[in-house]
Amino acid sequence: MNDHTQRGMTPAHSVQLLPETGYVRLPTVLRVIPVSKSTWWAGVKAGRFPQPHKLAPRVTAWLVRDIRALIDQPSHPARIL
Repeated sequence: MNDHTQRGMTPAHSVQLLPETGYVRLPTVLRVIPVSKSTWWAGVKAGRFPQPHKLAPRVTAWLVRDIRALIDQPSHPARIL
C-alpha cells in the first residue's frame, strides 16, 4: 500500500502536493503516481514515464510539468478517479 493510500488520499487529490514549477524528487512523484519504486523505474526505462534529470551525481529529479503532463493523459489512472 502506498503512502498516499494509507492517508486516504487518491492520486487526484495528491496532485495538489506538486509545486507549480520546478523539479520533484522520487518520493514526491510516488505520492502522486500510485506505483512502486521499481515499477516507476521500469516505466522510465520503457518510456512510459518521463525521463529524469540529474541535478548532481546523487540527485535525480523530474520536471513538475512532465509529471503533470503524465497525470493529464487520458489513460492515466488518476483521470478515472
